[in-house]
Amino acid sequence: MAMAMADSMTARSATMRSTASRRGGAGRKMEAERHRREASRGSRLELRTVSSIAEVDSEEWNRCAEGSGQTNPFLSHEFLSALEESGSASRETGWLPSHAVLSREGSGGEVLGVCPLYLKGHSYGEYVFDHSWANAYGRLTGKRYYPKLQSCVPFSPVTGTRLLAKAGEGREEVLGMLSTSLVTIADEMEGVSGLHITFNTREELSHLSKDQGYLPRCGIQYHWENNGYETFDDFLMTLRQSKRKTIRQERKCAAKNDLTISRAFGSEIKAKDWDEFYGFYLNTCDAKWGEAYLNREFFHRIGETLGDKVMVVFVEDAFGEKVAGALNLVGSDTLFGRNWGCKRGFHVKNLHFETCYYQAVEAAIEMKLSRVEAGAQGEHKIQRGYLPTLTYSTHYIKDPRFRMVVENFLKEEKHQIDYTLDVLRQELSPYKAAA
Repeated sequence: MAMAMADSMTARSATMRSTASRRGGAGRKMEAERHRREASRGSRLELRTVSSIAEVDSEEWNRCAEGSGQTNPFLSHEFLSALEESGSASRETGWLPSHAVLSREGSGGEVLGVCPLYLKGHSYGEYVFDHSWANAYGRLTGKRYYPKLQSCVPFSPVTGTRLLAKAGEGREEVLGMLSTSLVTIADEMEGVSGLHITFNTREELSHLSKDQGYLPRCGIQYHWENNGYETFDDFLMTLRQSKRKTIRQERKCAAKNDLTISRAFGSEIKAKDWDEFYGFYLNTCDAKWGEAYLNREFFHRIGETLGDKVMVVFVEDAFGEKVAGALNLVGSDTLFGRNWGCKRGFHVKNLHFETCYYQAVEAAIEMKLSRVEAGAQGEHKIQRGYLPTLTYSTHYIKDPRFRMVVENFLKEEKHQIDYTLDVLRQELSPYKAAA
């Protein structure tokens, strides 16, 4: 799909005009102001969707991904390409790449903005749950909820910008155009019920407004914040005495069982190590009745292409055999904990906490990172210093009747989320009360 967007034009296509009119006067006023700003730049832009990230130059994509000044490895061309090239995110698995690309018009035009985007036939691997919406949509409208458009990092509930634009003059305008264009893409795709942009940063919400048709949604994850700690003990000293004692006891699990724990980065992780880790990953999926979304080739690819942005915590037994591991990715200010696994039949009490949570905190302190995101779910993380934190997503529903239903649902859900967040923070926090 391609459509020209001329800075000098005074009107949109019929589809885009009708979309703007549905949003009301405020939406039209915003679009008029955006057109005025764009006109001052005096260039023609083209929006297209591509069926593979390979159709976008990796350097161009990464300049957009890092345009905010932050590096998030999940948004890199290398990571998203590993998902596609390995077949983990593909038509066959229900993730049809349809990435949005905004560039200067003409062959080889400079790419100014991108958005990871997928046409999906299910809701698995997203971690913002809308299965109940799918059921209700069919009953209310008599139509199918799928396919839908999904902007996210497949299988990865990690916070990050989804509208990606190069740094420099005009960046805010490009972000605004991407936001508006995503709605247009959804409107022009026949049979698509809507668009879902998940795990946005809070700052990005300003570009995804209700005037454009977007509905905000909140969730809860558990993140650890680095308050300028120099050592792990500095962190422990901010906890209540009982919690410090528990963590120190849990951290003894490796020594008690003659286990060695180490961290490996990038090229230090060999092909054999990835094969072993993949086996651990499969064992965990089997044990928890989960689906193994990622395959062996994916892990090998990120090991080859992401360099020191990959960190694996490995556990070895007394004979030097690897028995468990935890995969982390390193951003410019955040350590992202992702997948954990162990050898089939292997179990040591508290080893999961040490490998996934305490090693991540220790590494973040050493690397002077601001936080650790340890993935979805898990109130047990609170007692280990990971506090409940709001996450954000935005949703555009094409059917006006169902949009109203979802909007009312989200208002009620937000009240419940706010209440839960307050209770968790006030009643379960392991930290000392402020003096």
